[in-house]
Amino acid sequence: MHRVLLIDDDEQLGPPLATYFQRFELSLTHALRPSEGLQRLRAGGFDAAILDVMLPEMDGFELCRTIRKESDIPIVMLTARGDVMDRVVGLEIGADDYLPKPFEPRELVARLQTVLRRRRASLAPQSPAVGDAGQGELRFEGLTLDPARRSVIRQGEPVELTGTEFELLMLLAREPGRVHSRDDILNQLRGHEADLYTRAVDIVVSRLRKKLEPLDCIKTLRNAGYSLALRRLTP
Repeated sequence: MHRVLLIDDDEQLGPPLATYFQRFELSLTHALRPSEGLQRLRAGGFDAAILDVMLPEMDGFELCRTIRKESDIPIVMLTARGDVMDRVVGLEIGADDYLPKPFEPRELVARLQTVLRRRRASLAPQSPAVGDAGQGELRFEGLTLDPARRSVIRQGEPVELTGTEFELLMLLAREPGRVHSRDDILNQLRGHEADLYTRAVDIVVSRLRKKLEPLDCIKTLRNAGYSLALRRLTP
């Protein structure tokens, strides 16, 4: 059973949500304050975290930044107003998904199941992502990707990527030079369970570009999409 930590100061939210989660083999622990949530996360044992944006001590964005400095645990953020800017900021600082309040518990479960599947793939090299089976390292000028280990080496240095960033890079790297539209990227990375918008793709690409600097490897084609502009090295 996957363990999920909810950090939300609404005392009435945790108990009914925990009962509902049990139907989907999810065990929910509720922390009311960021300090308590961080303590629990640092103790280990959780597979995903849900963060509310409006919190005492620090807001959900600051909390997400703090967690990201220490862990790559999947994070789903809850935005009280459903504000697009809240979602944009959340994705920019490393959240894996978002859900506006009020939300349907089943939709939250669907979002969690999506990020947990991606997490399982990253922790199980023997079960590569679809399309990577039997595929060895992908080597480019200045960049090496290992689908089995889900590792990235940029000019000899390892690069830490979130699950979404790695999947996007792999999507582009499998067919360097091919232009992938935003809709295609959304379908490949999120599937039909998450109601995302094309701006989310731009955010993840921006984060990925910064992490891959000084390489200039992701090209934007106006009104078309993105492609990997690196020369593939032969084995």
